[in-house]
Amino acid sequence: MMNNLSVIFLSGLNETRVHRPTLFVLSLLCYCLILLVNVSLVIIIILDKSLHEPMYILLCAFCINGLYGTTGFYPKFLWDLLSPVHMISYYGCLIQVQVMYSFACSDLSILSVMAYDRYLAICRPLEYRSLVSKQKVLVLVGFSWFTPFCIVAVNTFLTSRLKLCSPHLSRLFCVNWSIVRLACPQEEMTANNIVANITIIIYVCHGLFIVWSYMYLVKTCMNSIENRAKFMQTCVPHLVSLITFMVTILTDVISLRLGFDGMPQTLQNLIAIEFLLIPPIMNPLIYGFKLTKIRYKIIKLLTFRVK
Repeated sequence: MMNNLSVIFLSGLNETRVHRPTLFVLSLLCYCLILLVNVSLVIIIILDKSLHEPMYILLCAFCINGLYGTTGFYPKFLWDLLSPVHMISYYGCLIQVQVMYSFACSDLSILSVMAYDRYLAICRPLEYRSLVSKQKVLVLVGFSWFTPFCIVAVNTFLTSRLKLCSPHLSRLFCVNWSIVRLACPQEEMTANNIVANITIIIYVCHGLFIVWSYMYLVKTCMNSIENRAKFMQTCVPHLVSLITFMVTILTDVISLRLGFDGMPQTLQNLIAIEFLLIPPIMNPLIYGFKLTKIRYKIIKLLTFRVK
């Protein structure tokens, strides 16, 4: 490794000294809520054999991925809120980059598989069982985790080769592009730019595929009352998850790439953590309330607890 720095200083919290106790309590509550709703949904799906169907397996993978991503952020963030100095080892910084980015890319991959699953279920119902088996879905979930992890690992490796001229990162957590911008002027960053742009193109294509799938589904479902009901029941949660995730990710990517350095630090922080705050809480709640089987299991569990 060519880098000569052992520690990275995070300055994203420098303007929040007075409000840190409040932020700590709110962040801890958010993280506890994320753990509660996601773990509950995962346990319900794993333990109930009637939910061992493709759509619910994908939902389970979605929640597990949310737990993976948020665990890469919240424990360190909560520690920083209690600490006077906000720093992370350089290796720790690269690990956090790997976790954050692979979480975001895996979310898009899982949403793509969900869109394909809904397309087959609604547009090709007679072939659905033969085309989408439990085993095939598990393989697709494996690819949805493994492929983004490898793609992000290439980006992280290229970043680790750079020699940094400053240890100060004006972020709440480690971000690949922000670390690259700390590189010394003489460093060769062509490979970093090429691989980063290819990665963006790959996952923009994921997003376009998902949008096309749902546009096609909307068009198809307009011709049938039965399909319209099925779309409203199973696809609306996917669409809400997609829109929430895409908006939060795009605002962060745009702010990073265009370098809105003049933006107030508080606003930068809010944009940065949107995808770690809104989707991990909203997604399980949306699916829990909208999908009939999940809702029924939750109500049954709560009723049993009350008795």
